[in-house]
Amino acid sequence: MSLETPATPPLPDLKQRLAGPRILLAPGVYDALTALIAEQSGAETVYLSGASIAYTRFGRPDIGLVSMSEVADTIAVIRDRVALPIVVDADTGFGNALNVQRTVRVFERMGANALQLEDQTSPKRCGHLNGKSLIPAGEMAGKIRAACDARAGDGTLIIARTDAIAVEGFEAALDRAEAYLEAGADMLFVEAPRSLEEIRAIHARFGGRVPLMANMVEGGKTPIVNAAGLEELGFSFCIFPGGIVRALAATARDYYGNLVANGSNEAFRNRMFDFAGLNGVIGTPEMLKTGERYDTGAA
Repeated sequence: MSLETPATPPLPDLKQRLAGPRILLAPGVYDALTALIAEQSGAETVYLSGASIAYTRFGRPDIGLVSMSEVADTIAVIRDRVALPIVVDADTGFGNALNVQRTVRVFERMGANALQLEDQTSPKRCGHLNGKSLIPAGEMAGKIRAACDARAGDGTLIIARTDAIAVEGFEAALDRAEAYLEAGADMLFVEAPRSLEEIRAIHARFGGRVPLMANMVEGGKTPIVNAAGLEELGFSFCIFPGGIVRALAATARDYYGNLVANGSNEAFRNRMFDFAGLNGVIGTPEMLKTGERYDTGAA
């Protein structure tokens, strides 16, 4: 029997998938475990959320505290565990155009398939928080061109995000998106539209010209529309970036409250994996079996 590790299947082509008729839904993840469970649940791609890294790694808000190297390390551990395409929240690119180029090269090497860049000043903040500020549109267009020039191949997508709705108004946001498209962006992300009318207007301006991305944040500034509804509105890609953290945080509060109050997990057992259950999810039996093949004296 051959002991060679099976070849990893090639990753789906994101550009080709986004050109199809069906919308692509990307669950938000923040580490290898959430990415693995998303993959096991049938996700076609995952979205590495910078906000979720801040929430879980630091217990802090999304206000520009996460560094480029911390995101790169997270991409690497996710890529080691899952075969899905990884769309990465690259914030502002972590600096000027030259920093953007380094970010693109590093994230590609770690395993990213698409990078989302935004036009906020540094330190940035969550697109659904107040108090954002922007760099000039021309500077952002230059960062998009720099990103496109730095990538190893056209298979790595560059997503241009504008946060201008809350700062300069809706029409200015569309004009900025137009400039970023001209600079070479593969997808446009007009963040935080405030109504279905604005969502429709984004499609009216750009539909059929470039894939459009939508961000669904429970309790955020944009009305929640499910994936099928966004597809009908002409969008190609939708993310639910921080939902997993909100779900886990609510569960963790209940779990710890129960444990402290009762001194046991017995009342919570039906809401958690037992030891064997979690080991089944993460593949412990299979990994131990693989390790046995390399034990001293093994056939």
